[in-house]
Amino acid sequence: DQEMDGVADGAFSWIYGLICNFFRKIILSIVSAGPMPTHVAMIMDGNRRFARYRKMKKNSGHRYGFQSLVSTLRNCYELGIKYVSIYAFSIDNFNRKPEEVGGVMDLMHEKIEDALREGSFIKTFGVKVQFVGKLELLPEHVRSSADKLMKETAENTRGMLSICVCYTSTDEIAHSVQEAFHENCIRSGKFLNGNECGKSEANSDACPITLADLEKHMYMAHCPDPDILIRTSGETRLSNFLLWQANSCYLHISRALWPEFSLRYLVSAILEYQRVQPYLEKIKKKQ
Repeated sequence: DQEMDGVADGAFSWIYGLICNFFRKIILSIVSAGPMPTHVAMIMDGNRRFARYRKMKKNSGHRYGFQSLVSTLRNCYELGIKYVSIYAFSIDNFNRKPEEVGGVMDLMHEKIEDALREGSFIKTFGVKVQFVGKLELLPEHVRSSADKLMKETAENTRGMLSICVCYTSTDEIAHSVQEAFHENCIRSGKFLNGNECGKSEANSDACPITLADLEKHMYMAHCPDPDILIRTSGETRLSNFLLWQANSCYLHISRALWPEFSLRYLVSAILEYQRVQPYLEKIKKKQ
């Protein structure tokens, strides 16, 4: 009898999974009939609160958050959203307790190694992965795995996943100014006191920088500006994420904690974007 009950439970679960996937496909097809964003950016907030509310360890919240990330990426790419950017780890997060930072880095390394395996989500969907930020701050083993994943997915074209790690927008802007200034000095052949003008007593008149120069050297230069920026957990802050790029995108605040974020919350964000999309397009044309 127990064996028969097990078979029945397995059959029920299989049928239930088929039904859920059927309705999921219908929802995706309905939503994708409207104007779709090209680039969705996400601030994945609430992992630690999710763990605290359930009396779990903080790093358990990050693990549940990763599961939510995989399902959300799958939904985005099946909706035809080509570019997805996520705020995985801020430079400021290094100020947290060492054991939490170490746990996050170990989890990141584990999941990057999983992505390198055949049959992983990244390889199945043909996604190009780009790690973005001050990557020299990463532990050596994490950075090595990240470099390997970027190389192995460099030729993928179905979608692009930008993982902002060791990142802040102010650091991105400062990096862009420094790189653009240094490049312009070399190009113009201008030097001050025997040094390259980007290295010492530099002034903007010696090597002028244009807007195009700055944007070319941004960490996020490889993808268009986001159409939607989603922040979970109900917080209404950008937290130093994509400040340069998000000037005319739709900001969607979800009250769900990141590990709770599911298809219905993503659909809600896209439907709201579709409602305001004509207005956003008018703003972009005026810029």
